[in-house]
Amino acid sequence: MAAEDTASTRLGAGRQHLRPLKRRGLVLLRLTAIVLAVLLFCEFLIYYLVIFRCSWPAVKTPADAGGLGTPEPVLRAMFLADTHLLGAVRGHWLDKLRREWQMERAFQTALWLLQPEVVFILGDVFDEGKWSSSQAWADDVGRFWKIFRHPPHVQLRAVAGNHDIGFHYQMNTYKIKRFEKVFNPERLFSWKGINFCVPGTQLPADSTGGPWLISCPCLSFVMVNSVALEGDGCDICSGAEAELLEISHRLNCSREQEHRPQECGDRQRLPASAPILLQHFPLYRRNDANCSGEDAAPPDEKYTPFKERYDALSQEASRKLLWWLRPRLVLSGHTHSACEVLHGAGVLEVSVPSFSWRNRNNPSFIMGSVTPTEYALAKCYLPCEDTVLTTYCTAAGGLVLLTLGHAGLVASPFHFGWNMLRKFKTTPDTSLEPLSFSHSSFTMRPWSSKWFKNFD
Repeated sequence: MAAEDTASTRLGAGRQHLRPLKRRGLVLLRLTAIVLAVLLFCEFLIYYLVIFRCSWPAVKTPADAGGLGTPEPVLRAMFLADTHLLGAVRGHWLDKLRREWQMERAFQTALWLLQPEVVFILGDVFDEGKWSSSQAWADDVGRFWKIFRHPPHVQLRAVAGNHDIGFHYQMNTYKIKRFEKVFNPERLFSWKGINFCVPGTQLPADSTGGPWLISCPCLSFVMVNSVALEGDGCDICSGAEAELLEISHRLNCSREQEHRPQECGDRQRLPASAPILLQHFPLYRRNDANCSGEDAAPPDEKYTPFKERYDALSQEASRKLLWWLRPRLVLSGHTHSACEVLHGAGVLEVSVPSFSWRNRNNPSFIMGSVTPTEYALAKCYLPCEDTVLTTYCTAAGGLVLLTLGHAGLVASPFHFGWNMLRKFKTTPDTSLEPLSFSHSSFTMRPWSSKWFKNFD
């Protein structure tokens, strides 16, 4: 009998010893689940929740206006700017990991949800291309293609920025060539060859060679190396201007082919529609004072005068581009902030904000629906960095409280609330006590309808 009591005592003691371990295991499991849930939300789900709200803008076509004929095909294009992939010199490993992961998740989520046909990056793809060595450049390019990987049916093109090839006094032929080797040297971007024909376009049955470009409803995107538009007559600058003049002649021939066909000769024709101009530096403007929106420049920077050839193109270079190319739309980067400006005869320029958390808290990109005659633009915001940081800080504070509550150092939120509720229930409310007051000869109680006199 004594042996049985001893055994039962030992068994009870063993069970009591296991209870704290089991309780600790459950707490650890809960904490791990919370950490994984927060990581999943902040590093994956938040991008889907934010970008899911974006949609392609509707563009008017002749069919929408009641016109006859087949509807014009619509190109879906994404425009990014200033990704600034960090290099070996100024790039801290933690900064690289955080900001490049943000751009990778944002870009891959946008590709999956929005399904664009072409992506343009408007300069400053890299942060240290202006001075990086051959090995550092190769490493940066490899990381770029990992972050901005895309399926074969999606085209990706980029224009050079001052951080890719350096400012005018830093750039040279070697830097330009190695950038063009990665991103294609075409100044007049096309889906197939020189011109950009929207997929799905039906070509005339008798078209051969070049003439089909005239009747094909195509789009032209002129991609400019704006760093080379210094206007000082250097070899690179002269070559860039000569190339733009050639494109201008071809565009003019396409526009005026019905009136003066003999002046163009055998020159390859381009679409008659006005091109879209893509470049890194914005066209000349005094400052960002007239820019508005939540992603515009901060108030303390809006009125800072722009320096020509540094913050924006010179007035001369801007006039040349508008005169030579006569674009219907201009898209640029460089300022890291959003802005919309009307130039000349109502030509709209849109400055695209930076795509990276490194340059702004609320990055975004532009979505464009483009036809040969019309376009429509919409902005798609990415998750704000402070939203993610606030979520992490709140979760960390909650985990600390739960851990301390389990250790008994502080009351758990549940027990604290329950004790407060019990205390509230058991504490008498003196405000509900019956009122009474005394007089020398009698006492009156308000809940009683009788008066009682007290005789001495």
